[in-house]
Amino acid sequence: MQTNRLTLVVFLLSAVCTRAAVTGAEAPTYAERLGWPKGTKAVIFHVDDAGMSHNSNMGAIKAVEDGVATSLSIMMPCSWVPEMAAHVKAHPQVDAGIHLTLTAEWKNYRWGPVVGKPAVPGLVDADGYLWHNVADVVAHATADEVETEIRAQIDKALAMGIKPTHLDAHMGTCFRPEFIERYVKVGIEKQIPILMMGGHMQYIGAEAGPLRPLVQSIAQRVWDAGLPVIDDLVTQPTRAKDYGQRKTELLELLRDIQPGITEIIVHCTVQTEVFSHISGSGPTREAELRLLTDKSIKTFIESEGIVLTTWRELKKRRDRVQN
Repeated sequence: MQTNRLTLVVFLLSAVCTRAAVTGAEAPTYAERLGWPKGTKAVIFHVDDAGMSHNSNMGAIKAVEDGVATSLSIMMPCSWVPEMAAHVKAHPQVDAGIHLTLTAEWKNYRWGPVVGKPAVPGLVDADGYLWHNVADVVAHATADEVETEIRAQIDKALAMGIKPTHLDAHMGTCFRPEFIERYVKVGIEKQIPILMMGGHMQYIGAEAGPLRPLVQSIAQRVWDAGLPVIDDLVTQPTRAKDYGQRKTELLELLRDIQPGITEIIVHCTVQTEVFSHISGSGPTREAELRLLTDKSIKTFIESEGIVLTTWRELKKRRDRVQN
């Protein structure tokens, strides 16, 4: 399901900020702060929802191995995690993070919390599954329960041999003001990079208006704790239904992005009849996989001088930077 991380911009209004941040236009990009030359466009093509299904796993693996995808994240409560964990262990170079999952949005395919219902009763519905939507999580769960489940998902990954290169949030739940402090707290404590943008915010900040400094202030806090930060996030790179138009939109996006580090979120699935019983989003996910494995997209990236990077590289660069 397409995560709506634009909600981060709105929900952080009530977050506690300790300083005002300068705008991205007045400061060097995070790409520069991490050692890339001025003007560098660094991109993470990130595949969400690995581990959700066999189809999702096949799509994520193909996007990375045969395409321009550089990173993925895994939904630890889902039933196809063992397959993805085996792949990551066999291919330790894969940039694999944890897609912190606090909702189970599909009608006929559900999952419960990793830590179990008794430990986090506010996170589950009457059937014992995670809530369908973010609003219900906010209405019923406490921040303590969210932190408990976040930690359990990370612990499960580590126990399965997955060493997460980063953390992000399925459906943006961790970005809610009720939970954002726990998300940041756990990432900083464990020194695992977390998805947080704080630079020019060309796309994710389009609707932020005066809230932009608040988001950038939290990003600065994450940076000051020794973790990398990105400049921008694109949650929906294309909107067209026709493949040709999708391709045109993606090329325009890549041409127009400002210098800095931009993460582009995609959902890649190898479509089969089985996935149609999970979600009607299969054709869209398959189209995004086709885009990422389109040789002309890779050629365009190279011709534009765009640097493809990973969360692992961001962390290594951050470790070398003193401020």
